[in-house]
Parts: sequence; structure tokens; C-alpha cells
Amino acid sequence: MPVGFVDLDHVTLRYGGDADAPLALDETSMKIAKGEFIAVVGPSGCGKSSLLKLVSGLMPPSDGNVIVNDREVSGPLKIVGMAFQNPTLLPWRTTLQNVLLPLEIVEPYRSSGRAERKTFEAKAMALLAKVGLAGFEDKHPWELSGGMQQRASLCRSLIHEPDLLMLDEPFGALDAFTREELWDILQGLWMERPFTVILVTHDLREAAYLADTIYVMSKRPGRILVRRENPLPRPRDQEVTFSQDFIDLVHELRNHIRVVRAA
Repeated sequence: MPVGFVDLDHVTLRYGGDADAPLALDETSMKIAKGEFIAVVGPSGCGKSSLLKLVSGLMPPSDGNVIVNDREVSGPLKIVGMAFQNPTLLPWRTTLQNVLLPLEIVEPYRSSGRAERKTFEAKAMALLAKVGLAGFEDKHPWELSGGMQQRASLCRSLIHEPDLLMLDEPFGALDAFTREELWDILQGLWMERPFTVILVTHDLREAAYLADTIYVMSKRPGRILVRRENPLPRPRDQEVTFSQDFIDLVHELRNHIRVVRAA
């Protein structure tokens, strides 16, 4: 097992204050190494998104400990970037302004915002260029396709160079071709600066393509049932999805999910 940059130790989460409240997570443990890219898969309602809320500090555990970077999580973490299935771009802001938003909120960037504005804008422009949005900096969200909006959302989640990136079904609403393009973009950004990633996804191909390690969760209340290291070498391109090793890995994960759903 890796040394934990993110360490969940027998974590239980109840939605409600009393002991009889329903469990979302039960005795959930995992260790994620610094710079590791992990994916979490499982049936709907198993607690995958609750796991992200615990690690990011948006919700405290009912029992157990959540440790990030050797410190117990006691509130929202500044070192986290987040992206969701809905890009949630602010409609009155341009693409560039949306990407810059975390720098207006997160310290130490917030304090130096005015003095460093040009530097921050140059950094955002460079990041937008990397994801194929050069020339769209002044467009508003309604002027962008769904894939473009999600690229902007990804840039916004990375602009403050977080140590930990949390992704909750970020490509789930996109068509297959756009989704695969964004897999490659995300992989490229991660390989350039290997931040720690927790990806929640229902797409087993996505998990197999992107992750170093894949966790399979039980039905609610969620527990980690399987930890599967990904044997596929990096960098990965779309041709690997036709390889027997990739197909076997996806089938293995699918069988785990099938057993979980039948339990």
C-alpha cells in the first residue's frame, strides 16, 4: 500500500445527527500516494460523492479519521481543486474571468490579486491554450459548447495549482468523442505536473484509461471492496482502448460491479 497523502482510516458517515441515521459510508479505508491518480467506481448511491466531500473537508466524518498531507481534515481545504459533471460556469463572466475565479478567493492569491493580475491572466491564458481554448477567452458560457465549458471548468480547477484534484463525473454529460479528447487533455496536464487526483466515475473505460489505481465500492452503505492497480503503461492513447489488457481490465471491473449489484 502507498504512503498516504490522503488517508481515510475506518471512516463512517451518517446523514443525520443521531446514531440511527442512515449510513452513507461504513468503515471505509484507503491510502492515496502523493501524485497518484485514482478512480472510484461503484453502483449509484454507494457514497462515491460523499467520499469527495469528506476528503475536501466539506463534510466531517461521523467516525474515523480523514488525513490529508499529514493533517486531520477539519474544514474546507485550500489545496483542493474541484470539477463536476455540470461545469457551473458563472454566466455573466467570460471564460477567462471564470478561470481566474479561484485566484480571487483562495489565499495567498487573493491578497496579491491586483498587483499580480497580469501575471494571473497570462497563466490562465496559457492553461486555456493547453486545453484548446485559445481565442475563446472573451466568450461567455452560452457561447461555448458543452465540451468547451468542461475544458474551462477543468482550467478553473487547476489555475491555483492544487495539490489535490477532485473530479465528480466531470465528463459524464459529454458525447463519447469529446469525452475521450478530455481524457487525453487531463492525462497530459497530470503528467506535466503530477498532482493527486480522485476521480469518481460510472464509466469503467474512463477509470481504466486514466487511473493508476481503481477502487470498487459496495452498495450503500459504501465500503471499499476491491483495490485494483492498473497495469497499463503511460502515456496512454486511444489505441490502448482496443488492446486485450485494457478490455480485460474493463471486464474485470464490470464483473466486480455486477457482483456488488447482485449482493
